[in-house]
Amino acid sequence: MVEHTVHATQAVVTLDVALPGIIWGWMITLNMWAKSIGTGVVLVGAFLLHRHHKESMPNLRWMMPLLAFVALNIFLLFTLVDLHQPYRMINIFLHPNWSSAITVGAWMASLFTGLITVMMVIGGGDAFPEVRRHCPLAKKARANSDLYERIFPFVVFLAVPVTLYTAIIMAESSARELWQAPTEMMQMIWAALLAGSATLIFTSARWSQAARRDLALLLAVATFFSFMMYMGEYFFSFKSAEVEATLAYVHSGGVYNSEFWFGMVLGFVIPFFIAVGYRRSSNDTLLRFGAILALIGLYLAKDVWLKIPQMLPLS
Repeated sequence: MVEHTVHATQAVVTLDVALPGIIWGWMITLNMWAKSIGTGVVLVGAFLLHRHHKESMPNLRWMMPLLAFVALNIFLLFTLVDLHQPYRMINIFLHPNWSSAITVGAWMASLFTGLITVMMVIGGGDAFPEVRRHCPLAKKARANSDLYERIFPFVVFLAVPVTLYTAIIMAESSARELWQAPTEMMQMIWAALLAGSATLIFTSARWSQAARRDLALLLAVATFFSFMMYMGEYFFSFKSAEVEATLAYVHSGGVYNSEFWFGMVLGFVIPFFIAVGYRRSSNDTLLRFGAILALIGLYLAKDVWLKIPQMLPLS
């Protein structure tokens, strides 16, 4: 709260009071949701390329970096928009503080996005010859055909810390006992696998049946363990009085109770049974419907889990 302003020096005197209401809102939810997609498609794509020949998934090599590129830039855009002083972001690169999770995460995310961009250009040059004719980087990549394979292991390695570092930032938030680092890190990993498999389902129309079944299996595993993580915290987070008070916003009914259970059912329960049933029915339309529900439900679950700790007064 502003007490008074000294116009001659542009100095602002503030009172140190608790910030009321929700500070991290929908922008941060969208930030984490998009990051889960961007890193998840890389992790799931790496698993599928390890399990199957690339010929059985003809568009994966260029769709994977393209989807990751779009999602990561949404993630970075809303990270920048949420900052009160966006130009301060430059100091992370000009004057980095390597003890800060934000600094380390920003550098890793930037490097990750840069490598994804190179892979996207290489994959686009292979998929679309007209791109290769007009893009010097794609021409060079064509001449050195194993460049994609040399970059890919570094991209897969970076996908893990990029998807995890937000959990460290949340765990560092004072008086937010619900955001514990070990559980938040596992939630981030399962969210990435869920979002990655759900997103790649929309590009798998020309894939082999075996590859699509593995994709459905990954979605089933990710939804199951994501649901179990949330249920474990929902029912058994009783050792901390603050966590109990925080979860009361979900337990006691109301808008957050409804949003939480909609997220659980839409994002985890229904997609799990659809993905398990796909191994028998091979219904691609139904699987795509399950993927849509998974992405919507994941957003709702992340939104509740982000907002309810901020509802608890800190004083």
